[in-house]
Amino acid sequence: MGHGGDVIQELTTDHREVTELFGRIEGAVPGSEERKRLADELTIELVRHSVAEEQHLYPAVRKHVPGGDALADKEIADHGRVESLLKELEKTGAEHLDFSHLIVKLRTEVTAHLRDEENHLFPQLRDACPQEELDALGEKIRSAKKTAPTRPHPKSPSTPPANKLLAPGAGLVDRARDFVTGRGK
Repeated sequence: MGHGGDVIQELTTDHREVTELFGRIEGAVPGSEERKRLADELTIELVRHSVAEEQHLYPAVRKHVPGGDALADKEIADHGRVESLLKELEKTGAEHLDFSHLIVKLRTEVTAHLRDEENHLFPQLRDACPQEELDALGEKIRSAKKTAPTRPHPKSPSTPPANKLLAPGAGLVDRARDFVTGRGK
């Protein structure tokens, strides 16, 4: 899928990729190494996406959207639940019965979050924020995903400025671990 465009186009493309990954996981043979590999790929995408949203999207929502603080807080809470599930999934082998249950819980949580963003948050942001800023936010999101962590860190800060300071370092460590282990290949 093609990335680019403003923040809403960029994040919606991410949403479609995540939905497609869930389908591939569910289509893989239960207990297989392929299923675990796809779950790792999903984790990488979800963590990078969440970190980028927390660094750039939610501050813009707080700034531009009426009632934006409450909206951003709700979305960040959603991320916390997803990140906890990802941490559990990371420790669970694909052959374990809990693996399938975690995938179902994760899909349910993520799907509700994506729907909420696309049906409520994105339209409100589009109405409240100048197009030039939406375009600039798209670039910031793409840039943030390049240095974001690739593993769940549920205890990491999720709001600026701490998340912007710590995420690149965690991302560097995660990518080094991924390189050594072959994760995400």
